[in-house]
Amino acid sequence: MRRRAFLIGTGLALLPGIAGAQAIDWKAQPLRLMMFERKGCLYCLAWKRQIGPGYAESAAGRVAPLVVVDMDGPYPDGLALARRPVVTPTFVLMRNGMELGRIEGYSRPDAFYPALETLLAG
Repeated sequence: MRRRAFLIGTGLALLPGIAGAQAIDWKAQPLRLMMFERKGCLYCLAWKRQIGPGYAESAAGRVAPLVVVDMDGPYPDGLALARRPVVTPTFVLMRNGMELGRIEGYSRPDAFYPALETLLAG
């Protein structure tokens, strides 16, 4: 059985993988920005409309390509998260499957990139 890891506090909890979860090649691109969304989330749709079209071509998008994940799963295997996302959207900066930091929620375009740049400078 495949397993997924979530880092919770200082302990490690293993959760079973779910068939159909996307695989991520961390060796090819060790830094990724994961967007956890939920169907019908107005803030997720606003981000996709306002930021999404240009994200891949942005400096941040070239360094940390976007991976969109449904909040309710399935999650890619091998993630080590500080905690499960509960707010949509939640953006989690990952390096080789380990969480480096997160942005919870989305309010406006002029606040997103500065917050992400802070995480990237981390």
